[in-house]
Amino acid sequence: MIVRIMGEGQVKLADSHFTELNKLDDELLEEMEAGDEEGFRRTLGSLLDAVRRLGEPLPDDALEPSELILPRPDATLDEVREMLGDEGLIPG
Repeated sequence: MIVRIMGEGQVKLADSHFTELNKLDDELLEEMEAGDEEGFRRTLGSLLDAVRRLGEPLPDDALEPSELILPRPDATLDEVREMLGDEGLIPG
């Protein structure tokens, strides 16, 4: 799956990594619902770090369609709330 982190670029992630990412996504959703800004910041950073660590960066000139778009690291709670689908940021 091709994942874009807003403001950074794209990475290719194997489907096998989505179990780990979904756990972080669920935690992020809980923190957002509770209005836990500190927890939200920490978990968003962890989620984006995991995508960077597990994914293979695509070249800057690659024009692949992104199947998943994640917020930039400094996104606010409200900005991320607007990006949420029924299942959080990451489907599944």
